[in-house]
Amino acid sequence: MNAASALATADTAPQSAAADLLPHYMLDLRQMLESYMTPEQVRQVERAFVVGERAHRGQTRKSGEPYITHPVAVARILAEMHLDAETLQAGILHDTIEDCEGVTKDSLRGDFGDNVADLVDGVTKLDKVQFASREAATAESFRKMLLAMARDLRVMLIKLADRLHNMRTLEAQSGASQRRIARETLEVYAPIAQRLGMNKLKSELQELSFKALYPHRHAVIAARIKSMIGNRREIMSKIEAALSARLKEDGLHARVVGRVKSPYSIYRKMLGDRKTFAEVMDVYGVRIIVSKVSQCYQALGTAHAMYKPLDNRFKDYIAIPKANGYQSLHTVLFGPAGAPIEVQIRTDDMDVVAERGVAAHWIYKTESTPANNAQMRAREWLQGLLDSQRQAGSSIEFLEAVKVDLFPDEVYLFTPKGRILALPRNACAIDFAYAVHTNVGDHAVAARVDRQLKPLRTRLVSGQTVEIVTAPSAAPQPQWLEFVVSSKARTAIRHYLKQLQHEDAIALGHRMLGRALADIGGGLDALPEDALRRYLDENRLRRLEELLSDIALGARMPALVARQLWANEGQSAAAPRDAVRISGTERGVMTFAHCCHPIPGDPIIGFLSAGKGLVVHQTTCPNVVEMRKQPDRIVRVDWEPEVQGDFRTQLKIEVANRPGVLATVAAAIAETNSNIENVEYLERDSISASLLFTIEVRHREHLNDVMRRIRRSDVVQTVQRQSG
Repeated sequence: MNAASALATADTAPQSAAADLLPHYMLDLRQMLESYMTPEQVRQVERAFVVGERAHRGQTRKSGEPYITHPVAVARILAEMHLDAETLQAGILHDTIEDCEGVTKDSLRGDFGDNVADLVDGVTKLDKVQFASREAATAESFRKMLLAMARDLRVMLIKLADRLHNMRTLEAQSGASQRRIARETLEVYAPIAQRLGMNKLKSELQELSFKALYPHRHAVIAARIKSMIGNRREIMSKIEAALSARLKEDGLHARVVGRVKSPYSIYRKMLGDRKTFAEVMDVYGVRIIVSKVSQCYQALGTAHAMYKPLDNRFKDYIAIPKANGYQSLHTVLFGPAGAPIEVQIRTDDMDVVAERGVAAHWIYKTESTPANNAQMRAREWLQGLLDSQRQAGSSIEFLEAVKVDLFPDEVYLFTPKGRILALPRNACAIDFAYAVHTNVGDHAVAARVDRQLKPLRTRLVSGQTVEIVTAPSAAPQPQWLEFVVSSKARTAIRHYLKQLQHEDAIALGHRMLGRALADIGGGLDALPEDALRRYLDENRLRRLEELLSDIALGARMPALVARQLWANEGQSAAAPRDAVRISGTERGVMTFAHCCHPIPGDPIIGFLSAGKGLVVHQTTCPNVVEMRKQPDRIVRVDWEPEVQGDFRTQLKIEVANRPGVLATVAAAIAETNSNIENVEYLERDSISASLLFTIEVRHREHLNDVMRRIRRSDVVQTVQRQSG
């Protein structure tokens, strides 16, 4: 019997007979569906089961169970969220295209319609496509899934349900697979669930991942929590009862629910605050749920009247919701036993959205139907993902950009007109500029933070009002990538620099290939045109510019390309020609090594690194010894007579440890028109201190001038350049 016949049989059979054909786990799902779906919608889901069961027949999971039990379990998780029939159909069929012969997107479209087929295709991995590495395959699969999610949010809901059931049954996997899957869940899927406001699902994913990655730590913390609950259960019950009674006295009908933090949340707090379990005091929490928003603030007053609040621990996420739509009042109180108690106050609707996020009150949302706060914010985030992927250079780069955006810690900032923007923790003024608009970021020159003029690298904190100063001639700088943290800013800057770098790469690649050809007695101009065209065709390059750019960026070795291009390979190499000369304008396709910080005037050597392009080192750098083991990657380089720009270097300065010494040294450096990028203490005692200054200079003569000026200070004992 084919799928169509099975469907016909299921549709025409009496309801009781059809029910008899279903296994017990499907009957349990039907019972859940009947609580909120129409009979026709229930039959649609059961039709998907018939096709899915037949497609997966003979397949088993590593636990030995029939494979179909997994898709049905995924559908149960989706049904717990009261999602629509199409989503549940896709949940049951989500592995059929990938794992089952004869099932295609077109066949699903014919049986279940475009929406279900698109949902299944969005979740399907790209196992049949060949990638350079597992990392690239994972990133491309993730990219496809996110783009499908941007078209239809239900794709991610299915994927999260799929991942949750896989985590619940993780023990069937090998130890290495358990750790890999758990780490991926913790780094990617749990943060996505949080970004979509699905806190209940997020918490379970985190807890299961923590248990798989660190079983001993999880067991120890869980045991300590259980022991503590036993000791303090009576105190917590009294607090809940006292709060309930006082709220009732104040005319508020509220539910007071006690809760205990999970082992993973306590573990994160121990790590983040560097505390032992005994020092993590706010293990207990209380949630107060009321009917109206105004009652939230009344309940807050009641709670603060009963127990003293901790200073600086109140947060109003109702007035300023989190980026995922979460709303609640947070405060921490001193309980009767002296232990802090975390209190959350919210309405019934806020509670549902806090637990389920975008899946709360779900009737499949279209652009014309009203959405909850989490759904609206998810759409804004997804639109940002679409913008990022258009500019990202690769799937891996896109995945890294998304990971940056998934961190839960945020700062809330205001535009001069009162608009609220949420940015990742440690965001700077450039991140803010790009959050306002890409054009604002591209032309930013400074920022006014609370009306005070600040540089663009200034880190921002919640509550500040930020205004960006722009200029038509301004443009993104490569060093901005060192201190931006948001994916939108990073992607936009990279996109601009790639366009700018392309011309630089072609020019540098031309010089490098020309030198390599000259070394074997040839030249680019003398190369036969048919030899060049044959090489480009064999390497799937459309034009010479692509080859030159690849050489400059380290993707191809100039010496190897030269030998392959030049037909007369047996000819003995000519005497080495001049080195490739550096003018300082090639920063987009050339890196000056951080290990030795070469500056104009230093003897230098180049090393081609895939992804970084040409990396310039001092010839005395300790790393050069290792590089010479790969002679094909070594490039002879030298400075042009006139070099442009400022170059980073480091000075180790021994000083007397006295008040004002840092300012004295900084002033001496400033007198020479050198910019200070960073200062750190290496060693320090009551008598002396060792400082490491990272500064910018134009050339060695400029550096010598800086060092002479520093030595004149009576607080300075020695000055040494750090160069390897």
